[in-house]
Amino acid sequence: MAKLQNRNKLIFRVAVALPVYRLFDYLAPEHVEQPNIKPGIRLEVPFGKAKKIAFLVECVQHSDIDIGKLKRVERILDETPLVSTKDLALLHWASRYYHHPLGEVFSAAFPVALRQGKSAVIQTEKRYALTEAGKAIDSELLKRTPKQKSVLEKFRAHQNSLSEAELSAWNPNWRSAVKQLLDRQLLQLAESESGINCAEPIIRNNALQCNPQQQAAITAVCDSLGQFGVFLLEGVTGSGKTEVYMQIIRAVLERGQQVLVLLPEITLTPQLEDRFRQRFTVNIAISHSKLTDRQRACAWLTMQRGECSILLGTRSALFTPLKNPGLIILDEEHDASFKQQEGFRFSARDVAVVRGKLLGIPVLLGSATPALESLHNADNKRYRLLHLPERAGNATAPVLQLLDIRNKRMQEGLSEALIAEMRRTLAKNEQVLLFLNRRGFAPTLICHGCGWVARCRRCDANLVIHYDEGILRCHHCGQEQRLVKQCPSCKTGELTPLGLGTERVEKVLAELFADKTIVRLDRDSTQRKGSLENYLQQINQGTVDIILGTQMLAKGHHFPNVTLVAILDVDSGLFSIDFHAPEKLAQMIVQVSGRAGRAEKPGRVIMQTRQPEHPLLTTLINQGYNSFARTALAERKAASLPPFGYQALLRVQALDAEMPKIFLHAVVDLAREHAKGHTEILGPVAAPMARRAGLYRYQLLFQSSKRPELHALLDELMPKIEKLKQAKKVRWSLDVDPVDLY
Repeated sequence: MAKLQNRNKLIFRVAVALPVYRLFDYLAPEHVEQPNIKPGIRLEVPFGKAKKIAFLVECVQHSDIDIGKLKRVERILDETPLVSTKDLALLHWASRYYHHPLGEVFSAAFPVALRQGKSAVIQTEKRYALTEAGKAIDSELLKRTPKQKSVLEKFRAHQNSLSEAELSAWNPNWRSAVKQLLDRQLLQLAESESGINCAEPIIRNNALQCNPQQQAAITAVCDSLGQFGVFLLEGVTGSGKTEVYMQIIRAVLERGQQVLVLLPEITLTPQLEDRFRQRFTVNIAISHSKLTDRQRACAWLTMQRGECSILLGTRSALFTPLKNPGLIILDEEHDASFKQQEGFRFSARDVAVVRGKLLGIPVLLGSATPALESLHNADNKRYRLLHLPERAGNATAPVLQLLDIRNKRMQEGLSEALIAEMRRTLAKNEQVLLFLNRRGFAPTLICHGCGWVARCRRCDANLVIHYDEGILRCHHCGQEQRLVKQCPSCKTGELTPLGLGTERVEKVLAELFADKTIVRLDRDSTQRKGSLENYLQQINQGTVDIILGTQMLAKGHHFPNVTLVAILDVDSGLFSIDFHAPEKLAQMIVQVSGRAGRAEKPGRVIMQTRQPEHPLLTTLINQGYNSFARTALAERKAASLPPFGYQALLRVQALDAEMPKIFLHAVVDLAREHAKGHTEILGPVAAPMARRAGLYRYQLLFQSSKRPELHALLDELMPKIEKLKQAKKVRWSLDVDPVDLY
């Protein structure tokens, strides 16, 4: 009877951003006719005692729920969908492949302002531009007003108008300087930019002269515009990959199409943005997590409407709709930052390839150290491999050297031989870069008397010393406490810092090189908005002698005057339980080494090690990354590990120490009912860090030699796991194709 009652009613089946594997049925608003309604529009719906933003998945004529119990949609927020049918197909594919609730996948594709239900109207901002007087004045005349001088030089570097959002992203304290420059008639309010000015040429200055390998890569991709194909651009550091990108982008823009460029780190965005703005006259949108919700919504909408031609963004920008898509580029495609590690755990690289296929456009993946999965795809002819084996211009590859520090006298992680090399380099007015992938002063505080160690109360981890702030901080949960002066256990022993962090090395550098300028680049020193850009500007202007930093230095940055790079603690990455660790270490070494000798002057790389015969290090130095990758792929194949096998990791955490195990044993019982012969169920085991932020953590690994078989098992499992009574007592997540097992 309920079925009869449910016929001939227009019902909206919607996805809501909740961690549930189901859709919800609502009655359409009064006087709404189906032909006008398309999937993908946003709706406001009553949900429990609140209202939620939902996404229309389909219109149906019947529901399995009695029609009398269905609530009515309160508001339709969009007349037409903000995303195309191909983008909707991508979201459905991603939900299926990553076995993640469709509502949360939809939500991830929209900027925060739009998923909150705000109007899809671009809020115009003031734009500023140089006057003729501003273009003509010598900026040195403003040296007594350094803020005004800095702003003026920013406008000159961009060569066109800048919005309030762009100025805020560059430096949050721009307003007073801009007002003064307006008063002096060196700046003026500019018209809002929109679309491409057809009367203006697409490029502002001429392209650089390319070598034959660069030209071959440009031709290969340009010949495939308008059709799907994946290109893996394997170019040694400093080989001119960015120039290849820009010349291909020019060809796309000349076809009237848009380009999506994804970067792994926010820190790389300003540098690439400046290069793009100096080359192209078209509008460029920026999208990353340091921008406001309004700024990100504006970037999303201007690309969706075709008012911007290039989008530079990090992982979350992948789903931005494009009115006229022409090309997707992922720079540093190997980088683990392209994998989302919370909530909807997608790989931006893998989803970008699927998006390119759906849109019928090429996807270009660039890296000096391609991921093993990408090299495997190139071997199997799924990707086309393009080589850039030489550095651009007259630059030569740096010389790599292992420095055996066994039984050597050390000064806070610096050997005497390294200090001598640094002095020689600095005497030639060249810059030195030191890499240590550990921030803080020291990773451990230990009592010399009784052996007590400062541990985090909520994690299985030591507290890190931050001397400058006078605190002990956990780098896993963020808990802080004051730096103690006396051992809380024996009350008498001497408290001693153990191990090295960037803060500690910075202090010894200041003593050893008192007359030199030292800059430390890590997450602690670059928290203030605009500080990183200021440091990078100082480095490139040559006012810095020694650069010390963590992995934010490892990739993408171009420091022409750095001729010596030293990796202070290469051994810390050699011993790990995660099979991904050797690949990540090799990539890090090559990327950091690539900062040396990028201009006319030759570069050297020194790696301090107590393992000078380790095969990973000797292979990298003597034969290069490609040889390492071939060996690593052979080892993975022998062990049936990715990319020769397929994995999904079920992670569980709870306040109760036993609950994760009980839950996972119930999952194992369910999985064994459906698992086929090629799929293994490994675990449950405690996570490598068994307790974090007060939660006990366990995991279960599904591994199969056949991808369809693994996904068939997960299809069966996910709805059933959700219904387990233990599921309400734990927090659990599924990670398909995990990039680490932590």
